[in-house]
Amino acid sequence: MTDVSNQKRVLRSITSNVEKRLLIWISERMPAWVTPDRLTALGIFGAGVVFTGYALSNAEPAYLWLATLGLAINWLGDSADGTLARVRHIERPKYGFYIDHTLDVVSEGLIFLGIGVSPYVRFDIAALAFIGYLAMSVLVYVRAFVDGVFRITYGRLGPTELRILLAAVNAIMFVWPHPTVTLAGRTVGVYDLAVGVIAIGLMAAFLGSIAKGLRELADADA
Repeated sequence: MTDVSNQKRVLRSITSNVEKRLLIWISERMPAWVTPDRLTALGIFGAGVVFTGYALSNAEPAYLWLATLGLAINWLGDSADGTLARVRHIERPKYGFYIDHTLDVVSEGLIFLGIGVSPYVRFDIAALAFIGYLAMSVLVYVRAFVDGVFRITYGRLGPTELRILLAAVNAIMFVWPHPTVTLAGRTVGVYDLAVGVIAIGLMAAFLGSIAKGLRELADADA
């Protein structure tokens, strides 16, 4: 197993190059009272805003914009905390890895389950997607400690791209709140179907990655 500080981060998403430069630019201009831990807390707060926006959209669809604002706040806190530590040369690899990725579960739980308490996606389908996310997270962390590669992105998609996609879906839901399709004689909500496909995709990626890992590591201990 590898030490956290020696892990190789793999981040090859669509926006990664632009995002990295932007985060460095922001971090270099942050006041001294802003610390990595406070940014981490800001990310959790942003996820709470997302949950609140989705929950309140039951009463007023315009609260979807609050959920989108929460996504932006969550991005800043979640993405800039590590960058700020590196810019200031105050990295704590073990502590940072621990707090960042344990609290990621809280943030993503608030976001996924917020979608589930909204009037647009069934709660059980949103929960299934969250389970798929957790399964992939466990796989990423296990591989990071087995072979020292921490893969943040899959298929050129990472957390930032998913937030952008979700913000776009929020705008579509505001304009087109309850579209349906007919499948096998049953009427199904388009957003239920979309999140269900995401859940199935995450499960399939999890199982496929397990099979790939078994092939790659079969002779690792020889």
